[in-house]
Amino acid sequence: MNGLLPPLPERLRPHSLEDYVGQQHLVGKGCILRNMIESGNLSSFILWGPPGVGKTTLARIIADSCKREFFTLSAISAGVKDVRDVIDAAKSGGIFSQSAAPVLFIDEIHRFNKAQQDALLGAVEAGTVVLIGATTENPSFEVITPLLSRCQVYVLKSLEISDLQLLLDRALQKDEVLKERKIEVKETDALFRQSGGDGRKLLNILELVVDSQAGAKKIVIDNKKVTECLNDSVAIYDKDGEMHFDIISAFIKSIRGSDPNAAIYYLARMLDGGEDPLFIARRLCLSASEDVGLANPNALLLANATFQVVNQIGMPEGRIPLAECTVYLASSPKSNASYMALEEALGVVKEDRTRAVPLHLRNAPTKLMSDLGYSDGYKYAHDYPGHFVDQEFMPKGLEGRVFYHPAPNKHEDALKAYLQACWPKYYTK
Repeated sequence: MNGLLPPLPERLRPHSLEDYVGQQHLVGKGCILRNMIESGNLSSFILWGPPGVGKTTLARIIADSCKREFFTLSAISAGVKDVRDVIDAAKSGGIFSQSAAPVLFIDEIHRFNKAQQDALLGAVEAGTVVLIGATTENPSFEVITPLLSRCQVYVLKSLEISDLQLLLDRALQKDEVLKERKIEVKETDALFRQSGGDGRKLLNILELVVDSQAGAKKIVIDNKKVTECLNDSVAIYDKDGEMHFDIISAFIKSIRGSDPNAAIYYLARMLDGGEDPLFIARRLCLSASEDVGLANPNALLLANATFQVVNQIGMPEGRIPLAECTVYLASSPKSNASYMALEEALGVVKEDRTRAVPLHLRNAPTKLMSDLGYSDGYKYAHDYPGHFVDQEFMPKGLEGRVFYHPAPNKHEDALKAYLQACWPKYYTK
């Protein structure tokens, strides 16, 4: 049906704030980005939000409205040289005709490694370019501090049902292809639910449903048609959608289940699908803590080192330490004992947050505190044989409460033996 026409989301991409859907907390009358546009005074910023909510479109509208040259780089394919080429061109005016600083838009800026982000610093600080970054990941974790300090961060939200309805109506009434078809919308529940607040996904699903009825005189859109089309469509890895969560879930559960082969397979699925390698590395750190735990304390050290290395060298080389860490975690003994101890302790804390710290455990930096009995009776463990002395550390009412139960593995067997020697009344042999 589409021939050489671009996809529906591209055909309906708005070119002005009046046509822009959603994010009224940023672009509504009197709001910060609208004020920036109306004043013409652009400063660098990062748009953080889920996919399909208009980050790229908004960046282009801002540049056009302020009559700034617009240049874009994708963090997936651009390297340090590409960044420097754009900055050099901005300095010389080679690709920018206006005197005002051009807008450099970097999509998925969270995928830039430290060296790539460092290459931006001087130009952003000097005002050679106005940087607009777009990311689906928390900039606090993904953007280096010096660059983040030079950019405001604006949070974009998933589209509301009213926004999705507006997009749907606009597509049916204004798109050059759809407006020529006889389309009846009977139900929208499945359409909006499957879109998940993602405007681009909404339009893609709409086009898919329409295309599936290409030979019909009348096209019907209802919950059944939407569900059938999505079930029949080819399953691909969608790093921003349901497949993303299914694959990462299978990846973590394979590590937890000590199956390195399955874990490596799901790692390959993610890397082949373009998953953010730092997202994978973060999940490896969590798995090392939650699933391997004290059964192999070196697991967390390796996982953290993997995150640092991947962040420094980027892809495609980063896939190698990711594979090494994946196999190591999956092949390690498992224990969630420390995690479960914390969960149980949090439950007790939520029941009563007012339990007083015993006086002998409190510091006494002033005479008044000392007179009140702070630190009185505290026994310094290193003054006693074996660097241990039996004294109570729990608040009143929790004496003797045991949260940590060592799991049966080589490392925690040693921990259990030590705890039994120290606390035979709590840890029986």
